[in-house]
Amino acid sequence: MRLLLVLGDQLSPNLSVLQKGDKAQDVVVMAEVADEASYVPHHPKKIAFTFAAMRKFAQTLRDDGWTVAYTPLDDPHNSGSITGELIRRASEHNAAGVVYTEPGEWRLIAALGDMPLKTHCLPDTRFIASHQEFDDWAEGRKQLRMEYFYREMRRKTGLLMDGDQPEGGKWNYDHDNRKPAPDQVTYGGPMQFTPDDTTKEVLALVADRFGDNFGDLEPFWFATDTGQARQHLAHWIKGGLPNFGDFQDAMLDDNRFLYHAVVGLYINAGLLDPLEVCQKVAQAYRDGDAPLNAVEGFIRQIIGWREYVRGIYFREGPDYTARNALGHDRALPEMYWGGETRMNCMSKAIGQTRAEAYAHHIQRLMVTGNFALLAGIDPAQVHEWYLAVYADAYEWVEAPNVIGMSQFADDGIIASKPYISSGNYIHKMSDHCGACAYRVQDKTGDKACPFNLLYWHFLDRHRDRFEGNPRMGNMYRVWDRMDEDRRETVLSEADGFLKKLEAGEKV
Repeated sequence: MRLLLVLGDQLSPNLSVLQKGDKAQDVVVMAEVADEASYVPHHPKKIAFTFAAMRKFAQTLRDDGWTVAYTPLDDPHNSGSITGELIRRASEHNAAGVVYTEPGEWRLIAALGDMPLKTHCLPDTRFIASHQEFDDWAEGRKQLRMEYFYREMRRKTGLLMDGDQPEGGKWNYDHDNRKPAPDQVTYGGPMQFTPDDTTKEVLALVADRFGDNFGDLEPFWFATDTGQARQHLAHWIKGGLPNFGDFQDAMLDDNRFLYHAVVGLYINAGLLDPLEVCQKVAQAYRDGDAPLNAVEGFIRQIIGWREYVRGIYFREGPDYTARNALGHDRALPEMYWGGETRMNCMSKAIGQTRAEAYAHHIQRLMVTGNFALLAGIDPAQVHEWYLAVYADAYEWVEAPNVIGMSQFADDGIIASKPYISSGNYIHKMSDHCGACAYRVQDKTGDKACPFNLLYWHFLDRHRDRFEGNPRMGNMYRVWDRMDEDRRETVLSEADGFLKKLEAGEKV
């Protein structure tokens, strides 16, 4: 008899450890443990979602004939760690060893590998590309750009392919997906579910144990099982997908979701299969219910970007999260934890994060991430914040997005240049600037948008590194054409802003 470990982000019936297991004699081990719930201060909604989904998946396994040894967080015998629970259950059942599907975090991989039990690790076959496939693709390439990997995934899956050619004649329709915020959003947002008895029990537990964590636990509306998650997906495909592409980069003060799918948390926890999701989205295009730019843009995020960042995470190794190519060391400002700020875009993105454990990719990349990069925040602290506050965040997917894409801390493995912008980009893509205490039109002065000041400050202090970058040369030419007095004013005012930030003053 063996123990079969199922983790909180592995809630899939086709999980490799379940496929290799024997219902007649093996015991599935699942556990809500303090170590996993608190290694970063997770958003209470994220903890509640994970525990509720785990409990319901455990019952599904029992109904399917499995023996499940499940440890709730408040079990008095709970050892507090995954490895502790496996050791306890191995003794209890006189198990010959432990079989598990590879976790998505180096920390847990190391812990399981160090256990005083016989173990066997299986690959996570829920992904389209294996580690070996990604490494074979990456071998010998000077630059590991997602776009070319994505094309391989299109060919492998056959999604949006017309024989050997991409549907519509182009691989990528991103150019069509950059419209500014619409005057009116015709989609009501993600499907919301009333907590059932299982979820209510978890909400009470999380409120008691994690009530002081950053984030609002209630109202809680997430799907917590595959059936609900599929209902949500169908709801979005019908109402949100048709306009998703056009407005996927837009932001609004009073609409947190626009046309976004909000399926990342369900896919990453295992409630939805990524290929099945993409096939349903592709079917909407074939049925004439969604345009190609929307469908391609969504599928690219799943079989392109999601698979690509996983490949990067495992290829680069356990030290990836410690990288800091730009030498940034400023502490994460209190505004990220709900401290007051005069910057409306930051207030909206962080306020939404606090309320929903969710923000879309442009809010993460071009608002909170952009600010952290321009301000020189320690990327390790930025990484831990993103890992803590978003319900879809697991290290394999979060770390490359933050360390690589957002903070350029990996020295360009993922991004060909830093993703930085002045306030103009946020002004173009949102209505945030109209209600801000700063003026996006002001480049200097008391009301100058901090993004405007910090943008040039970043370029100036990292000139040696970036002025030779072919995608950044024009920025430096614009900077050099400015009057010397104006450049000095910009840098002086940016320094003053950063000093206020370090002092904990409201900015």
